[in-house]
Amino acid sequence: MGSDFPTSVLFCCDHNSVRSPMAEGFMKKLYGQRAYVQSAGVHSDREIDGFSIAVSAEDGVELSRHRSRSFEEMMDWGDDLGGFDLIIALSPASQRQALELTRYAHIDVEYWPIMDPSGLGETREAKLAAYRQARDQIKERLLARFGPPTHG
Repeated sequence: MGSDFPTSVLFCCDHNSVRSPMAEGFMKKLYGQRAYVQSAGVHSDREIDGFSIAVSAEDGVELSRHRSRSFEEMMDWGDDLGGFDLIIALSPASQRQALELTRYAHIDVEYWPIMDPSGLGETREAKLAAYRQARDQIKERLLARFGPPTHG
């Protein structure tokens, strides 16, 4: 599948605070400028998650400046969904919204069932382990879908 490299990718999940920012960050780290990469959520009612920042930083991806945004805000800020070649949904709700918003456009929507770590774990270490698992699922899917990294 690595030969089918899009020019623009949008990652989406429920709140754009955990999974989709990690996917955006790792796509940029692994593949550099090969594609325009953004992320959005069904809602933007949360700030970037501190555990997402921590586990991404362990692998050299900086997320602390990420600003969560919804599909609606993304379009308000000038990113038209029609401008993306590929939308990768990381949650069922974001997959439904992406399909609804693109039903008249020719845009591929893929669903990657990445676990939501945000409610898991009682201790800090258990929470970090859950977030690392989600991070690693994202990295594995990126490499399987887009091939060997161009960078880092």
